[in-house]
Amino acid sequence: MSDDPTPTADQSDSAGEGPAEQEPPEPDRVDSGPDERDDTGTDGEATRDETASTAGADDPPDESESPVGDGPDVDVGPESDVPEDVKAYARFTKMDAADYERVNEFLRDRTYITAREWAIARLCADFRTETGVEMTKIGENLPRLIPFMTDTYSPQAVNQARASFEEKVTKAGATFLYGAMSGFFTAEELDETMYEVTEIAKFLLEVEGVDLSVEEELETEDEVSRVMREVREASAEVRGEEVKCPECGHVHETE
Repeated sequence: MSDDPTPTADQSDSAGEGPAEQEPPEPDRVDSGPDERDDTGTDGEATRDETASTAGADDPPDESESPVGDGPDVDVGPESDVPEDVKAYARFTKMDAADYERVNEFLRDRTYITAREWAIARLCADFRTETGVEMTKIGENLPRLIPFMTDTYSPQAVNQARASFEEKVTKAGATFLYGAMSGFFTAEELDETMYEVTEIAKFLLEVEGVDLSVEEELETEDEVSRVMREVREASAEVRGEEVKCPECGHVHETE
């Protein structure tokens, strides 16, 4: 992509996409209350216990954002205790100088997910085994794995962030598909939208460390266009037929 908005320390504040150089933390950040501080998996065992008992029961909170790393990096233990796969983890190296709040701002301007959800969703995919996700390993080594994360997380906080990511992807997908199938947009307008969102998605993959060749990018764009053409054709047929409610099963006849 021609405009690389990677949020790094080399970019100026005026660009709005990269962190300020050596930007000191704000010492007197207003906190919304003690119950929300441990949403990031830090400070205070009482809140961790509460998070553990309620994880998955309620909708994950939408961070607005309780920033991680208001102070210096935490001590995550001696290097000798670090698992080999954690030492070898090489994603997000392009963001070594990135600041959490800058990354979060970049994502919130372009997606529904937060920096916390993005990072942990990727780690949950990379540290999945035959028996499940290694959430304890992810949480304990989070500052080592992700450059812009500065605090460790409890396993419950890792699980909560992953659940929040999955929920937002589902809602965003439903919103997009409804817009694509509703007939509100022309084929040209939908193509423009698809191009824009594909560029953002590819950029995030590249920041994670995925190297996409020009041929792969073109192939991806062609495949997305083909799928969307099929979606438009199928939705045109659906809009001309009876509509069945997915909840109650009631059939609404179209006029």
